[in-house]
Amino acid sequence: MIALKSVKKLGMKSSNSEISAHHSARTSSDEGDESDRHALLTVWEKAENETNHPYETESKGRRWRRGPEIWSSQVKRIGIIVTVFLLLAFCALILWWKTSAAHIENSTIYRPNLHDDYILDPNWSFGSKPARREYRWTIQDQEHNPDGVYRPMMLINSQFPGPMIECNEGDTIVVHVDNQAANATSFHWHGIYQNGSNWMDGTVGITQCPIAPGQKFTYEFRIIGQSGTYWYHSHQGTQASDGLLGPLIVHSKEERSLQRINYASDRIIMIQDHYHDLTGALLMKYLEPDRENAEPVPDGALINGMNIRDCDALSHRICNNSTSSIPRFDLAKNQNHRLRFINVGAFAEFQIQIDEHEFAVTEADGTDVEPVYFHRLNISPGQRYSIVITASVDPAASFWLRARMVTACFAEENPSLVPEIRGIVQYSQSSQLPVATSSALAGKPNSKDWDEIDELICKDMNTTQLVPAEPISVVGRPDAFFYLRSNFEIGAWKLSRGFFNTSSWRSDVNSPSLERFIEGYTSGNKDFVLSAPGINHRAFSLDREMVIQVNEIQTIDVLIDNFDDGNHPLHLHGYKYFVLAQGHGYFDPHLYDTMNLSNPLRRDTASAEAFGWILIRLVTDNPGIWAFHCHISWHTEAGLLMQFLIRPEMVGGWVLPKANKALCEAEGLRKGAGPRDEIWFGNRG
Repeated sequence: MIALKSVKKLGMKSSNSEISAHHSARTSSDEGDESDRHALLTVWEKAENETNHPYETESKGRRWRRGPEIWSSQVKRIGIIVTVFLLLAFCALILWWKTSAAHIENSTIYRPNLHDDYILDPNWSFGSKPARREYRWTIQDQEHNPDGVYRPMMLINSQFPGPMIECNEGDTIVVHVDNQAANATSFHWHGIYQNGSNWMDGTVGITQCPIAPGQKFTYEFRIIGQSGTYWYHSHQGTQASDGLLGPLIVHSKEERSLQRINYASDRIIMIQDHYHDLTGALLMKYLEPDRENAEPVPDGALINGMNIRDCDALSHRICNNSTSSIPRFDLAKNQNHRLRFINVGAFAEFQIQIDEHEFAVTEADGTDVEPVYFHRLNISPGQRYSIVITASVDPAASFWLRARMVTACFAEENPSLVPEIRGIVQYSQSSQLPVATSSALAGKPNSKDWDEIDELICKDMNTTQLVPAEPISVVGRPDAFFYLRSNFEIGAWKLSRGFFNTSSWRSDVNSPSLERFIEGYTSGNKDFVLSAPGINHRAFSLDREMVIQVNEIQTIDVLIDNFDDGNHPLHLHGYKYFVLAQGHGYFDPHLYDTMNLSNPLRRDTASAEAFGWILIRLVTDNPGIWAFHCHISWHTEAGLLMQFLIRPEMVGGWVLPKANKALCEAEGLRKGAGPRDEIWFGNRG
């Protein structure tokens, strides 16, 4: 049994403020002392007394001396007040409903259904007319304990992970964001093409300024030409790991035929590393002088935002695991089930298995593939895989779902780290049961692990066997070829930063690349025009933002050589690229003669392993300015990002919405952003 640490529940607002103050002070230090913990327990006990004994200020005798006539009069008076209040509330509700209905016309306001968790609607209509799906999100700072350990988080509608967006190809997504948090934020729709809506991509410093504290912004875009498993997350600093993330599922009319194996249920399983401290504080430590790219090591992991930690082993933390849960997945026996895995974490690659079950991989990053069977799945940050398993292993009825971090890639040790997280897959008679919320471990599985050793190298699983169900050929030579060297370098003031060639990206939160390009292009500035595909070092400062500019629809190849000792899962916004080849060591140009270009895998996130390389092919048919970066959050903030500017003549003719430009006029845009290098100038460590 996992030990529970007794912690008093919080009752009064004033006590909550005191506790938040205590917690903030503790997260800013490496380790809390004993006196601080005693002070905090005193606050909790005070809150408990105030909550459980609200009448102590009034003597018992005085309460019981009241006669029956007085009580009857009081009850009548209270009844009248309650009736009037309910009538007023009902009238206000009717008025709000009419106003909202008039405002959104035929739209539907979707709110999270906490009872369904992340199980997809079994009665979903794949062939319905394109719809407008509207959501209202309020972003707030809250204390939350997903695995038992309390930490500050940023949440959407007080929910973690965030609400699921489920839609059809052709639908229009509208998300009203009200930022009531202390930091600025934004939302990127990971894997969504944003064809014709580049300014809704949500990339701070590239397609928009962030949404400042106290400000509102509405994202609106149409899903065109794609379906599958996607997700959304903040793109301001590293705050996605503070809670701003959730799944986005796009259905296709041909979904059942493109998925070659029929299945009875369909659900999302989000895997992530989890930190017990705010990522902003960890980022400051990571980027300080003399760190040599030593990424913060997580404290543990979560599955769909759940886990249980042993509070007795974390005495330096504020911990109460009585409300925490072991994720449980009920699957109808003798039927097939689709599980959509998403690595929504900041750093760790996971190796996933369901004991004693083989499974078919049927999707990678929104591309349906012909089924290929495995019994372990490697998944890096930003990647998605769908698997189909059959619930037919006898005689057992429950099995461990194991997700193990590949810890060989961590530069340091963390004594608090628990590298493996488990969920329970349990056979049932119905496929419509939600994820269990009980934290009890009664009846835990006796299932057997696989015999072979765990993965010791961070790299993509072997995807050469994954063949897209809809074939697309890319036979032929590219129109242009670009070489990118990715590595970390220690420069002035002992600052370790990530580079593509000689460029290390720094976000300009006040002036996005897209706005600067449109202004320069429309003004007739020749620096924004190139005669052939290439790096535009005249219009953009190469040391801080590398921009490859391609004028027309062309086929380009990009070779990324990784000179770093860490894996880099490389994500491209606005596109899926073709993965032509991956390997260790140096790329051999003669491989072009033997590559199978008839139907290579298409995806938006693939890895260049440590001291290895990846060759990708891109057809530049989606106008816009698109980020290409390592999806390890720490590496992006260290500078491992560059941009593709595609079809500039079309982009230069765009008129951006006024709401986008208004974002840049607000105050507080840098709140939540990564630190500037200049704060360390003059400090030699």
